[in-house]
Amino acid sequence: MRTLEVGDDIDTLGRALRDALHDAQLIVTTGGLGPTADDITRDAIAATLNEPMAPDPKLVATLRERFAALRRPMPESNLRQALLIPSAAAIPNANGTAPGWWVERDGCVVVAMPGPPGEMNPMWDTYVLPRVERLLPGVVAMRALMTFGVGESAAEEKIQPLYAEFPDVRFATYAKTYGVQIHMTARAPTQELADWRASDAERSVRQRLGDDVYGSGEETLADVVGRILRDRRETVAAMESVTGGMIASLITDVEGSSDYFAGGIVAYTREAKARYGVDETTMDHNGLISAETAGAMALAARRQFNTAAGVATTGIAGMTPVEGRPPGTAYVAVAYGESVQVRAIHRSGRRATVKHFIAQSGLDLLRRALQESNQ
Repeated sequence: MRTLEVGDDIDTLGRALRDALHDAQLIVTTGGLGPTADDITRDAIAATLNEPMAPDPKLVATLRERFAALRRPMPESNLRQALLIPSAAAIPNANGTAPGWWVERDGCVVVAMPGPPGEMNPMWDTYVLPRVERLLPGVVAMRALMTFGVGESAAEEKIQPLYAEFPDVRFATYAKTYGVQIHMTARAPTQELADWRASDAERSVRQRLGDDVYGSGEETLADVVGRILRDRRETVAAMESVTGGMIASLITDVEGSSDYFAGGIVAYTREAKARYGVDETTMDHNGLISAETAGAMALAARRQFNTAAGVATTGIAGMTPVEGRPPGTAYVAVAYGESVQVRAIHRSGRRATVKHFIAQSGLDLLRRALQESNQ
C-alpha cells in the first residue's frame, strides 16, 4: 500500500497514475473533481488510459436539476463534472455536484472521489467500499453499528478481542460527526454463511459496547430519539445556551420531526434564562455554567412547551474561562418523567466542533433517558 500527495499538475499526476497502475490493482484518488480549470483528476485519468471524455446525458440532467432546485443558474463550467470516459461509471454524490468515477480497465480499478470529507466519506461508505469488498474472492455480508460516548480508540480497544474470535470478519472503526461507526465485514463461500458470521459478530460487538451502541447503519442520534418519541407519542423541547440552537437544528434535520419537537429557546444570557423560567436563585448560587442551572433549564423548557421531555445545554465554547471554569466545560441536562439527569462535559477545541459535540451529547443523554424509562 502506498499513499502519494500530488499537486494540480497534469503531467505529475499522470506519472503517478501510470506508476500506480503498474504496481497495484486498486488506485483511489481524492480531490480534483470540481468544475474549475485546476480540477484535473478526470483529465489525468483519461489521458493516462488514452480514452476520450464526453458528457454523460444523465449526469448533465442531474446537474441541471440540482441547480434548478437551488433556483440558481448553472455555470457552463459545471458541465465538466458530467464528463465520463468509456471505462468509467459515475459514482453518485448525494452531498455535492461532483460525481465520482469508478474505472475498470485491464484488470485494474481506479476510483476517483471528491476531496471534501463531507462528500468523500459518505461516497466511500455507501458506494465504494461495498464494491471494493466484492472484488475479493467469496461473498461478503456487512453490518454497521453507530455508537456515542466512547472514542474511536477506546471502541477499538473494547472490540479488539473479537478479532481473534472472528477470523473471517474484518472490523473497522470510523470517527464521524455523529459518533463512532463500527463496521463488520464477513467473508464466506456462501451468502448464508457470510450473513451468519456478520450477525454473530454484530451481537458480540453490541455486548461489548453496551449502551454506547445507539443505532445501526448511518443512523444519527436525532433519528433514534425521534423514533422513540414518535412511537410513544411524546414530545420534547429544548433550551440552549452554549449550543445556540444546534440541538433544535439536529432534531429538525429529521423528516417528520414536527410530530415530536414542540420548539426551542436560545437563552444565551442570564436575563434570557430568567425570562423563560430559570430560577434566578439557582443561577446566583451555582453559576450559569453548572449542573444545577442546566437541570433548571431542562425543566423550564418542559414547562414552557408542556412537553414530556426537556433538554438543555450551558457551557463555554470559546477559549476564555468563565466563572472560573476552563474553556470546554459544559453541562447537558434532560428532564423526563420524575427525574432530571445531568452530564458534565469537558471538550476543548474549535468552537464549532465543541458546540456540535455538546449538542450531540445532549441528544445522547435524551436517548439514554428515554431508553432507561422503558426498561
